[in-house]
Amino acid sequence: MSFLRHVKLRVPSGAARPGPAIGQALGPLGINMAEFCKQFNEASENLYEKGTPVGVKLSAFSDRTFKFDVRSPPTSYLILKAAGMEKGPAQPSPERASGYITPEAVYEIAKMKQKDEMRWHL
Repeated sequence: MSFLRHVKLRVPSGAARPGPAIGQALGPLGINMAEFCKQFNEASENLYEKGTPVGVKLSAFSDRTFKFDVRSPPTSYLILKAAGMEKGPAQPSPERASGYITPEAVYEIAKMKQKDEMRWHL
C-alpha cells in the first residue's frame, strides 16, 4: 500500500453522488466512486448544512484504498451567506457596496476556517 497522490475536490456536504465531476478525479486512480460518496456523505452530514460546498483532500493509495479529510466551506461562500446574498454583483462598483457583514460574522468565519490544517494562526 504505497501512496499515489492527493486529489482536491469541492463536493456538496451530505449530497455527494457518483457523477462526471467526481468520476473524472477518482476514475484514473481506480477508486470506487460509490464507496467514496457513501463514506463522504456519512462524514459530512453532521458537519455542515446539507448542500454546502466543502473542500475535500483525498489521499489515494496503490491498493485502490483512500482516506479523505473534509475541510471547511470556501471563504467566498461563507461571506456571501453572511451578507445574505445568493451571488455576487454582476458588475462590482468601488463607489457602492453590494452587501455588508458584521465584525461578529467575520469572527465566526475565522473560527470556522481555523479548523482547517495550515490555518491555526487565524
